[in-house]
This record gives sequence, C-alpha cells and structure tokens, in this order.
Amino acid sequence: MRKYRWKVMPIILAAAMMLGGCGAAKGGAEQTETVAPQADEALDEDNNMDENLNVQTDEEEKEVEQVPEETEQASAEETEETTEQNLESGITIPEVKIAPDNIPDTEAMEFVKNMKAGWNLGNTLDAFNGSGNAGLASEQCWGNPATTKEMVTELKNAGFKTIRIPVTWHNHMEKEEGSDAFTISIEWLDRVQEVVDYAYDNEMYIIINIHHDTDMEVYYPDSDHYDQSENYIRTIWETVAERFKDYDQHLIFESMNEPRLVGNSYEWNFQSSSTECQDSADCINKLNQVFVDVVRASGGNNAERYLMVPGYSASLAGVITDLFVLPTDSAENKLIVSTHAYTPYNFALQAPTEGGSTDSFPAEGGQGRKDIDYLVDSLYQKFVSQGIPVVMGEYGARDKNDNLQDRVNFYAYYIAAARAKGITCCVWDNGAFAGNGELFGLMDRRKCEWAYPEVVKAIMTYA
Repeated sequence: MRKYRWKVMPIILAAAMMLGGCGAAKGGAEQTETVAPQADEALDEDNNMDENLNVQTDEEEKEVEQVPEETEQASAEETEETTEQNLESGITIPEVKIAPDNIPDTEAMEFVKNMKAGWNLGNTLDAFNGSGNAGLASEQCWGNPATTKEMVTELKNAGFKTIRIPVTWHNHMEKEEGSDAFTISIEWLDRVQEVVDYAYDNEMYIIINIHHDTDMEVYYPDSDHYDQSENYIRTIWETVAERFKDYDQHLIFESMNEPRLVGNSYEWNFQSSSTECQDSADCINKLNQVFVDVVRASGGNNAERYLMVPGYSASLAGVITDLFVLPTDSAENKLIVSTHAYTPYNFALQAPTEGGSTDSFPAEGGQGRKDIDYLVDSLYQKFVSQGIPVVMGEYGARDKNDNLQDRVNFYAYYIAAARAKGITCCVWDNGAFAGNGELFGLMDRRKCEWAYPEVVKAIMTYA
C-alpha cells in the first residue's frame, strides 16, 4: 500500500504503544477485548499511510488501467451463473461459476495454485515512524498489536494458506560510521524470523519483502540513485537470504514492494512513452536482477526458491509493457510476477468523498466486473498462458458506508475471475475499522476474530 516519504512523517500515535493481542505477544502484555483506535483514524486523508500504489489517484490517471465502457472484452461473466447463498447475517454470497482457462501444466503453476488464498499482515512489520533504528516498538506504531502465533493460527483455521508479511528495513539499520555500509539490526531480524516461524510451523506459504523503503535516501529507482539503490537491495537480501536459506519452498522472497518514482508526477501513472518511466523501468529490471543473483548465490534452499518480482509500482501497466523484463535465473521457472490491483478503483480504493467514488458493486453485471475481467485477462495473456505464474500480492475493497453486501459481491467475483486465470491473490488487511482513512480491516487481531466473516466466506468459496 502507499506510503508518504518517511523523512516527513514524524507521526507518533498513542495507539501504537498499546500491546494487547491474541494470547501473549512477545513481551507479554495484558490482552484487551476492545478494538483499539486504529492508525488510520488518527491520520487525515492526505497523510494516509497505505493508499494503493498501483492504481491512480485522480480521474485522469485512473483511466490508464480502466476499461472503457464501450470496449468489448472477453468477459468472464459470459460463462458464469449466479444463485444466492444466504448467511445468517442476512448477507448473500453470489455463487459465481466461471469456466477455468487453459492453465499450463507446470510445477510453477501448481505451486501458485496450492497457495490458494492469501492475507496481508498490513501496517505491522512494515510500519515506521521516521528513520534510524526504531526497535521492536515500530511493529505497533501504526495502531496494530504485536503479532502472535494465535493470530496466524486463526488465519490458517479460516482457510488461508498464504500470508504476506510486508517488512520495512530502513528504520532498523545500524550504519557503520564514516561509511555507506550498514547492517540490519539483529533484534529486528530475529523478530521478523519469529513471525515467519508462526506461519512456517503451520505449513503455510509465506512471502517477505522490502516494503516501505522507497526514498531518495534509501533506494529509489532512477539512474541518479541507482548505485545507492543497488547497494541497499544487495545488502538487505544478502542478510535475509543468509538467515532463511535453510527454509523450504514454503518461504517466498519478493524483491520490492511497488517500486516507483515517489513524489514524481508519474508516481501512480506509469507511461511507457515517458523517458522518466522508461528509465525507472530499466532500473527496476536491474534491481530485480540483483535480487535474483544475490539470493541464488547464497546457496542452501535459496538456489531453487520461488522469487517474486514486480514491475513499476507493481501495477498492471508496469508489467504488461515491453519495458518490463524478467530477470535471468539459474533456477528453472522459479520466478513469479508480482502485481497489485485495487480494481475497480472507484469502488475498491477511491475515497468516498471524492468525485466518481462509488460504494456499489452489483451481484450481476456492471462495469466493475469488466474492469476485473480486463485485469486478469491481461495478466493471463502476457504471463500465465506462457507458463509464467502470477501472484496478486495485494487487492481488496475498503469499507464505504457499511457496504458489506457490495464488498462480498466484489470479493466473490474478483477471486473467481482470478482463479479461473490461474492467479492467486492476497487480500490487504491494515487492521483499520473506524475513521476517515482506508478501512481495509478484516481480522480483529486483538480478539482473533473476523470482523467480516462474510468476506472470508466469499474468498474461501472461490479460492
């Protein structure tokens, strides 16, 4: 999800220090039975920490990846039938039947299929507040409790087989005086491993990455900052790869989260004709190659580990362009294309107060379905049909005016359409349930309960 530059975000949230959790978190705090104020509640719309990176922020930008209404698409809904499945809450889950496309019979495609449905531990290990070594307190600085094994077990029990654990590193570095060299705090690396182990011990698939580190003083994908960026990517992955090289294939590495030109007019609006975008795409290709080379050279199970690589901002436009080039790899067919899509934008992500926003996603028909069809069909044609697996690392629909039925309709169709094209998806959950920010919360982590079990039911029905 989107962040703003860390140098100008000295936000300290009182809620961040609340410890609570499902069972005893590391450090042993008393459990609370109420949902604490969320980070998004404390932030205004302009300072929201996790807006989406792969969809545009105004009408002009949004049109880049939206399907024109008059455009005829090969719509998945042509083969779907809808009946009603009523839950005790009164919410109806539409039964969507979409004929699966021809998925290549390869080990890589089967691997992604087995990942089934994924969930993001959002606004947690990726949270930060300024620069410098923030210590373990950063995990809770955006309002979520410390992660516990009980949370991850509840995730597994609900049917999720994959957990994406976004990790921010720049605020856990120890720099060597008088040098550009740095090391990752051992305390932080231990904590990341501890959370990974919660899922690994449950035989889940785990994705870890470099998340909110895109900054001109950390890594920034343009030629002017390339040497510095390569050093950062190389150092992080040398350390992480060494720590986890004995873990089996349930652990997946993702090079970067939504790399883009932060603060640039093209930040959310990739244009292949722009020289700035061309330069950035080239730098991202090079950084992805460094990532692959470093991981493979570390040995152990990393020699054959599945690796995820994004294009510009992990957007659809950033990967379907010919400017996106997969890295060369010593392992055969072990690369996964990483994309994010909060599609349709006006329903899934756009703020309710903005013009063009809608809280409606009908159970049948509508432009929203066409947008999703275009998204998954584009990824299928470019990659899946060629035997290159795709994981949708982030997707979701924010709560707008308690529009639960519409969100259930969305999740049912999104997952059914993606899985028919061989794509596995990881839902974004930032733990936010109240306020004016992006309300993507699904699990009440303090109670280990699902605030919206109907959404989980819709996902699992079609995953």
